[in-house]
Amino acid sequence: MAKTALTQLQDQLEAIRREAYDAGYAAAMQAIRDLVARPPSAAQGTKAPPRPRSAPKAKAKPAAPAAKPAPRRRGRPAAAKAPAATRRPQRGTNARLIAEVLQAMPSGTARPAEIRLALQRDKGVQMAFTSIRHALGQLATRREVEATDDGKTWRYLGAGS
Repeated sequence: MAKTALTQLQDQLEAIRREAYDAGYAAAMQAIRDLVARPPSAAQGTKAPPRPRSAPKAKAKPAAPAAKPAPRRRGRPAAAKAPAATRRPQRGTNARLIAEVLQAMPSGTARPAEIRLALQRDKGVQMAFTSIRHALGQLATRREVEATDDGKTWRYLGAGS
């Protein structure tokens, strides 16, 4: 007899738990349906619709006046731009620098490692080998440089040759 009473109590608790879960789930799904059904302009509003309260809470402190949100900024103001030393170089700068270095070489030819050293020494510019190779490819497309027969050395031909 005691076992059946305990089993009945557990069954009742399980039924109550299921009902509470189902009610909460239904309320959540209804809130989602309401949100989706609203037009986009209303969904982007600053104030959310009031939510139903499940149980009264203890006395709350009076609400402080709402602080006005800071305006969103698009980009930096002109005065706050990065100093010239930290700005990104202008497009095409690497190819121009490499062409200048090849022109300054006594034989007009150099390997990428020699170009890199000359850039560091003469121009104060550090450049990755991949960037040097990419710029040499751009210059070769413009027919300003060409690879020599060994494929490792590059020769300056001149602009538009």
